[in-house]
Amino acid sequence: MPHESLTKPLYSIAATATGGRTGHTRSEDGVVDLPLGKPGSTANPVANPETLFAAGYAACYNGAFALMAQREGIDASGAETTANVTLGETGTGVGLAVELTTTIPGVDAETAQALADKAHEFCPYSKATRGNIDVTVVGRPA
Repeated sequence: MPHESLTKPLYSIAATATGGRTGHTRSEDGVVDLPLGKPGSTANPVANPETLFAAGYAACYNGAFALMAQREGIDASGAETTANVTLGETGTGVGLAVELTTTIPGVDAETAQALADKAHEFCPYSKATRGNIDVTVVGRPA
């Protein structure tokens, strides 16, 4: 798929991180202001880059899913998306993989999957990751 450039910016936000995985991150508006930690810490669980990516991707994708459903005349107000982000080794170092699972009440399995696939084509996070990491999308009836 060819590179897409913005033709009309709709929103912009900046965040600054210090100290890497054991530091701190803060958005310019102060909405996000968190200490960071390494993944898998059960003694003192704190956010890490994978947590933040999962939360952002799930929210963005769920919005895209709702829009695709709306365009089909389907109520997706009860749809829920989980982004399962995995950090792991690759042939060249470390990388990510994502599984997006969306459940939606009131539709059959085929419709749920069709909406999931359409959302994956539309979602800005999906566009940003396409061809770069493995992303699996699953639509399920609730």
